[in-house]
Amino acid sequence: MNTVRPSKEAMLICDSIITEVGTNKKSLIGIFEEITTTKVPFRHDALSVYVKFTGAIGQYVFKLELVDLKTNEVIGKGTTAPLNISEKLRSYELVFNLKGLVFKSVGKYEFRISANEEVFGTKTFTLIESEKKPPEGLPRFKEDA
Repeated sequence: MNTVRPSKEAMLICDSIITEVGTNKKSLIGIFEEITTTKVPFRHDALSVYVKFTGAIGQYVFKLELVDLKTNEVIGKGTTAPLNISEKLRSYELVFNLKGLVFKSVGKYEFRISANEEVFGTKTFTLIESEKKPPEGLPRFKEDA
């Protein structure tokens, strides 16, 4: 596999991503960097991660991992099939949809995107515990017993 490391242009976490048929344009719905919960552990039903990159050429397998920064435990991941990239100066997009993530504690979490097992981008977010319900507009979740 290729050793040219891609360069991350953007990495965003959101509730969902819609890809328009025909144009392949992406609409990111509910972008966030923080999740508020009333108790831990809890299960987050679904979230999406958008990654835009450039500088790649050759064959790649991309992997996204969600890591608890307190324990360094991987709590979620996704992988692409091998992709052949032929234009180094062009920008490319990846969409990862993760379901059923279980967060065991409050604190910092990090998404890590790698190409052929080499990390080339990260995105951190925070899980906050509050006695109050989250304000309208923040991501929703199902509480675990």
